[in-house]
Amino acid sequence: MRVSVRSLTAAILTLTVLLGHPPRLVLATPVGPSAIRWQPCPEDEKTQCGTMRVPVDWTVPSGPQIELNLARSPATDPKSRIGALMVNPGGPGVSAVNMALDHEYFGAAVQRRFDIVGIDPRGVGRSAPILCDQDLVDERPDPLFDTEAAFTAAGDYNRRLAADCARRSGPVYDHADTVSVVRDMEAVRLALGEQRISFFGASYGTLIGQLYAERYPDRLRALVLDGVMDHSAGADAFLTQTTEAVQAAFDEFVAWCARDTDCALRGRDVKRIWAELIRRATSGELIDPYDPPSRLGVWDLLSAAFSAFYDPQWYSFAHYLKEAYEPAPAGRRALRHGTDLTPHSFPAVMCQDWSLPVGGFTGFRERLRALAVRAPQVRVSPLALTAVAGCLGIAAPPVNPQRPIPTATGPVLVVNSRFDPATAYVWAQQVARQFGPTARLFTYQGWGHVAYTHSACIQAAVDRYLADLTLPAVGASCPAIEPEPFGVG
Repeated sequence: MRVSVRSLTAAILTLTVLLGHPPRLVLATPVGPSAIRWQPCPEDEKTQCGTMRVPVDWTVPSGPQIELNLARSPATDPKSRIGALMVNPGGPGVSAVNMALDHEYFGAAVQRRFDIVGIDPRGVGRSAPILCDQDLVDERPDPLFDTEAAFTAAGDYNRRLAADCARRSGPVYDHADTVSVVRDMEAVRLALGEQRISFFGASYGTLIGQLYAERYPDRLRALVLDGVMDHSAGADAFLTQTTEAVQAAFDEFVAWCARDTDCALRGRDVKRIWAELIRRATSGELIDPYDPPSRLGVWDLLSAAFSAFYDPQWYSFAHYLKEAYEPAPAGRRALRHGTDLTPHSFPAVMCQDWSLPVGGFTGFRERLRALAVRAPQVRVSPLALTAVAGCLGIAAPPVNPQRPIPTATGPVLVVNSRFDPATAYVWAQQVARQFGPTARLFTYQGWGHVAYTHSACIQAAVDRYLADLTLPAVGASCPAIEPEPFGVG
């Protein structure tokens, strides 16, 4: 798999929502949510797909409604069934229905004892998706603003984009916050007839789990958070802690290249090569090795690194850097085949869930300078800067701003990779402390985003906890697993 530097949001958040499903707005007749209407899923008849209506605005339960889409993969051993395990893979913007349809994600023990239920959050996938003009999304400015005019123009762009998305998507655009998602989730629990549920949240899905635990603590049997968001982080912590995480991931890549004989840059000064690529990108001289003769800017290069650290894709990233540093003769440029509309819920959700002020262009520039000192190679977290820049100029305050999570009343398993480039390890530490003594931090000592999919050791501990609520020992961790070569062609 080649490292992509196009469509940053897709690269960062693995957006897999579907096109071609316009938002469905239902005129109000009943009060509150409806029952679930089930039928076999077109993709897999053994899995049930369902729809139910919920209020667009939960503060006005008798108002207009939207249709949620969900999937339920029944427990394979009904006699040993524990209950429903609700799941969410994060984003914001990734389909939880697809997660429930993926019968290889969870281990056999979990599939045997749980109905795995995935709800596409409002604004995502099949659930009244937020759709925006593709060309306008593609106009997204480079967020490394170096002038006040560029900074101001970004706010103007954000307002234009928000107006376009709201016009195409309807009122769900203004009610895409995670508290509303949590209330949808509780409505589904009631419709399922479950007294309590278990929940597995990955990446941004961990925020759903935290806020559900805050609002409905007595309705949770088990809670697994993997790749943890810390919703108490203000703008400075959000930027600094994520940037330090990306820099740590970069340093791990350099260390790996020095010890692995298959690294395409082994024996060479990777940081010097990187500095030269940054110089070429700054001056407009860097050719995209996978799309010549187009040029890469600094933001493109930083984004490529960030994306490569997700799995991590170290082998392919080393080849990518080598080919950028020593370009082959230019080939034919690939043609772009776009669509008129594209799913794009990320800014709607982020700007309703987070307050990330930077104090105008002066404050923004000072923060970037300070971050570059802390992280000399990566300079800034692309994920964090995308969130900050994407909310510039949005006048409405967030409806779900940051705050610490209350102490948990039951056992919570908090999981994180030590070198996760997206959700900083320190976030997992902080969230575990906020939950209190009933929470247990369990560490994967390796690399990549979301540890469950990277370590059989982590998977076994998570599956055991879900089955019998047994937490790992205090301070326990799973060893790192060296990545294997893949996707270098």
